[in-house]
Amino acid sequence: MSTSFSSVCELFHHRCDSTPDADAMYGRRGGDWYTLKWKECGERARRIACGLHALGIEKGQRASILSTTRPEWVLADMGILCATGATTTIYPSNTPEECAYIVANSQSRFCFAENDEQVAKLVAERDGMPTLEKVIVTDGRPGHEGWVITLSELERLGEAWDAEHEGAYEERTAAVGPGDLATLIYTSGTTGKPKGVMLSHDCWVYEGEAIDAMGLLQASDKQYLFLPLAHSFAKVLEIAFIRIGVPTIVDGDIDALVPNMQAMKPTVMGAVPRIFEKVYNKVVSGAKDKGGVSLRIFKWAVQVGTEVSELRQRGQEPHGPLLLKYGVADRLVFSKLKDTFGGRIKFFISGGAPLSREIAEFFHASDILVLEGYGLTESSAASSVNAPDGYRFGSVGKPIPGTTFKIADDGEILIKGRGIMQGYFGLPEATSECLEPDGWLHTGDVGEIDEQGFCRITDRKKDIIVTAGGKNIAPQVIEGKIKARCQLVSQVVMHGDKRNFCVALVAMDEETAGKWARDHDVGFSDYADLATKQEIHDLIWQAIAEVNKELASYETIKYIHLLDHDLAQETGELTPTMKVKRRVVEANHQAVLDAFYADAMAAI
Repeated sequence: MSTSFSSVCELFHHRCDSTPDADAMYGRRGGDWYTLKWKECGERARRIACGLHALGIEKGQRASILSTTRPEWVLADMGILCATGATTTIYPSNTPEECAYIVANSQSRFCFAENDEQVAKLVAERDGMPTLEKVIVTDGRPGHEGWVITLSELERLGEAWDAEHEGAYEERTAAVGPGDLATLIYTSGTTGKPKGVMLSHDCWVYEGEAIDAMGLLQASDKQYLFLPLAHSFAKVLEIAFIRIGVPTIVDGDIDALVPNMQAMKPTVMGAVPRIFEKVYNKVVSGAKDKGGVSLRIFKWAVQVGTEVSELRQRGQEPHGPLLLKYGVADRLVFSKLKDTFGGRIKFFISGGAPLSREIAEFFHASDILVLEGYGLTESSAASSVNAPDGYRFGSVGKPIPGTTFKIADDGEILIKGRGIMQGYFGLPEATSECLEPDGWLHTGDVGEIDEQGFCRITDRKKDIIVTAGGKNIAPQVIEGKIKARCQLVSQVVMHGDKRNFCVALVAMDEETAGKWARDHDVGFSDYADLATKQEIHDLIWQAIAEVNKELASYETIKYIHLLDHDLAQETGELTPTMKVKRRVVEANHQAVLDAFYADAMAAI
């Protein structure tokens, strides 16, 4: 696959110049939707870039973005790159201390902040960020003796600088090359301090080209982008829509996701598994709550849909009586679920964490295709993905064009290709630990590749449980089965490393568990109180007991403990992309876990 562009700047300029009057992004302002054309995107990014030149940015210097997902995030990103700088990403949910660490570690000179709330984080930690010269706020007030200016003011500075330096913008952006640093993404990490992953312009150019070559997205699509653009998964979707020219809804308000989808009717969307788990729990528990004829119709429809799904997975289509029954099932059940997402979804792309095969198959039975992909921040997010015309549930698809996978002797997946990072910023030893001199990246994931080239991830290498008896257990697979089997469950953390048997810490889904309790006259005052109810414990244990029947004896869960809170980023037990920080959860509840084994010894 040949390289079409030497940098993201060139790629972006080509898009703006070749389709200036096409829709680029849709955003919300005051609750109302507005449209940005590609011509306007190019003009605003140019003003931002020139504004940064007016402030003295030099090639390769970093500028951070601290904002939710919105069109201004993309404009700031393109402005930074076209100013010959590099973008450092910060999650809007990060604490002031976390923000300060990233800004200081990346040596960012500038930071784009969304509003006064985000600015306040930076003000509180100003002394710890000696390189930060200016904060540019999108929706907020200037101040702090000129340290904070507005985005509008930056654009005015840029317009004046551009007028005074004719041809300088074009000359400087043309000097940006494939190997230049484009993005510094700090891994949210499940342990330790985050590391800055250095990704070049060529990494992103390649990702856009590969997705284009696969035909995964078309200019005729409408993408919904709500994932945090601080994460590499969202970042690769940003590059893809620029490369291909896909009009994209850019709105990170998760609470408004469903009504926004119904209003804007997207055809494709990327999401993390927790979104699908929540929808699945709500749909299945809702059907159970209705009971009677409604529940029987729901079960019948899912059974019919499952038969159709099995045919389609073999490359066949339903016909005859099955096709007629499927049409009825769609009208009675599936159409309502599809309408929830706006009614035009061709497929979803799931990434960021493992997706349960059972949940993927449920959606497919409901005529909604969820394509699971795989990659790391260190590999520019998209390394493999299932395709609409070639997918296998339970797998993460085949490597994208230009990327190669291989399995090491210990089962670890290694990746090689143009998307691989340059290294960890300022950490040569950490870089050499995972990146071989010949370009192979150690992913830390254990998996296998079948005869057709589909890759299946079995677990994180460091998460594999080795029992006292020497048996290896992949907990993520089992945890996924439990979440699919019981709608009252939000998260499961299996524990049993170097132990004689396995136990699990279980967090409830507050919405479904609370509704079940109210419907069954189980009184409770709050989440913590609900976790003490024997009825809830028994219902969850029943589902786990069913999963246990499908497992080898050494894999089965012997005891469970219901946590008095759901896992969250605020508790430090989830990353911003909703990955469980397994070691943190275990450490926070070590006394509970130890008691399981102490009680077992006492019973001997």
